[in-house]
Amino acid sequence: MDEIVYHIPALLDECIEGLQIKPDGTYVDVTFGGGGHSRAIMSQLGPEGHLYSFDQDLDAYANRIDDPRFTFVHSNFAYLCNFMRFYGVDKVDGIIADLGVSFHHFDEGERGFSFRADGRLDMRMNRDAHRDAAWIVANYTEEQLADVLYLYGELRQARRMASAIVKARNAGTLTTTGQLVEVVKPFIAPKAEKKELAQVFQALRIEVNDEIATLKKLLESSLKVLKPGGRLVVLTYHSLEDRLVKNFIKSGNVEGKVEKDFFGRVNAPLRAVNNKVIVASDAEVERNPRARSAKLRIAELV
Repeated sequence: MDEIVYHIPALLDECIEGLQIKPDGTYVDVTFGGGGHSRAIMSQLGPEGHLYSFDQDLDAYANRIDDPRFTFVHSNFAYLCNFMRFYGVDKVDGIIADLGVSFHHFDEGERGFSFRADGRLDMRMNRDAHRDAAWIVANYTEEQLADVLYLYGELRQARRMASAIVKARNAGTLTTTGQLVEVVKPFIAPKAEKKELAQVFQALRIEVNDEIATLKKLLESSLKVLKPGGRLVVLTYHSLEDRLVKNFIKSGNVEGKVEKDFFGRVNAPLRAVNNKVIVASDAEVERNPRARSAKLRIAELV
């Protein structure tokens, strides 16, 4: 499978520079996808280096790298610590996470990730998972649906959308992405249609894949897995994720609660490498429009 078709990684040079790759180092790419970041890391590793790459979607396995220095891990990155223990790895020199959805997922209509193609309401990154978007739409209460749309989609019309979704499912007319679009469109201004439809689908995708909870687990695991001086490189694509990462780097916890010692010095396990978030250049956005929303934060374990 052609990696460029599967996914075009955003801020690739900045991510690799942020990792400060050592030829004999051990690294983890927790979001393998098309393998763009992983291949760039491998190109800088020497004979003693090693890369472990996670992906819960078995489609990504087709992009694996045939190299003894590479290990593909078919799992959610929430289990980072478990798998590092399984492979006998005590500490690593760097972790990279690209939290964006691959082009592959948007382009395959039957996966249900995009409002641009009609298909089953699926949205599962791991096809073996029990709950898909259709299950959530069919089983969540109106209040639960409203909370998902408001918290994860930041939609002002979340409650009205949730009410319409419940009415449509009760009538038996809500099983596909196209039907969902028709249900929520009356509550979206025509000028904001693409943006807000994307937010609706984002909200359901986050809920289906439990993305916020797994990101929290990843951040907490990074403190156990990184060596002192090891780098954490995280690419986010919406404000919810970016806020969590920013808080974690600042304080060592996702709530952003800063602890200080007796002398008033901040007790934080990480040091921000870039105090100002890194974003894509105009030239990159022109080449890859989806890089427009990418935000890169880099930290080092103290």
